[in-house]
Amino acid sequence: MNWKKGIALALAAVSMAAVMAGCGNTASDNQKKIGIIQLVEHPSLDAANKGFIDGLASKGYKDGENIKIDYQNAQADQSNLNSIAQRFVSDKKDLMLAIATPAAQTLANATHDIPILGTAITDYETAKLVQSNSHPGGNVSGTSDMTPVEREVDLIIALVPNVKRIGALYTSSEINSQLQVEKMKAYAATKGITVVEATVSNVNDIQQAASNLVNQDVQAIYTPTDNVLASAMANLAQITDVAKIPVFAADEGMTMTGGVATYSVDYYNLGYQTGLMAAKVLSGEAKVADMAIEMQKDIKLTVNEERAKKLGIIIPDALRKDMKQ
Repeated sequence: MNWKKGIALALAAVSMAAVMAGCGNTASDNQKKIGIIQLVEHPSLDAANKGFIDGLASKGYKDGENIKIDYQNAQADQSNLNSIAQRFVSDKKDLMLAIATPAAQTLANATHDIPILGTAITDYETAKLVQSNSHPGGNVSGTSDMTPVEREVDLIIALVPNVKRIGALYTSSEINSQLQVEKMKAYAATKGITVVEATVSNVNDIQQAASNLVNQDVQAIYTPTDNVLASAMANLAQITDVAKIPVFAADEGMTMTGGVATYSVDYYNLGYQTGLMAAKVLSGEAKVADMAIEMQKDIKLTVNEERAKKLGIIIPDALRKDMKQ
């Protein structure tokens, strides 16, 4: 009789373990799988990533609870982008975030089904990610970091008296960098300013390109929101500081590591805004195809006081009221 009770208890224990295991799997299965692919590590893109996660959390989507975030950094390597994208697709992520244009283009080429949101991308149409910025029409949407190029030029004019020649330094393969420089050149021309261009393919080209601009007697250098330059602003500053030529980067992080001043978007807030879009997709409230590309309305002035002082640049009182408090 006792041995029969022992068998019954053992069977009951096995059954209970199976039920508990089943419950554990169900909980895991209920988590939405989010894949994040970031092109390269630098302050602005890092801030966008943090903002995205916080934006999701503000709507109740928290990593380890009802979502599982798989974050990957491609270290500016295209082969890494490709392998990460393929793994995300094979893993059947519920939603993917692309931080920077090359990351978004790689994900878009990898799948036309999984929802993709982007951030730190200047123009989705130019990058051929959407049918139009107002009506994306496919599986890609997100937020734009388009900077106020005209205000950037006006800022250079305000801080570099009698400026007549500005160098434009950017990566030749970055479509969004090309777009910003073209807009900058067009506006500068209306102010009687000549723009001298220099392009790079990777960080190893920066020293030579910067030296070429210095030798062409430019009075300032403009850099767009360019991922290659963003990761090597200190290298650029080593050359431009010696020549006493200020650099005006279209990004706050780039400004603080090698520039003088900028009007730029806040990348944390941009990522947060993208997180709110993601929450709508996950909840079924909206479809990516119908979500217009969102812009950031609040543009702020950031000044690298230390570098401005080093280069003898005086910040007018009229500008200081625009500075971030």
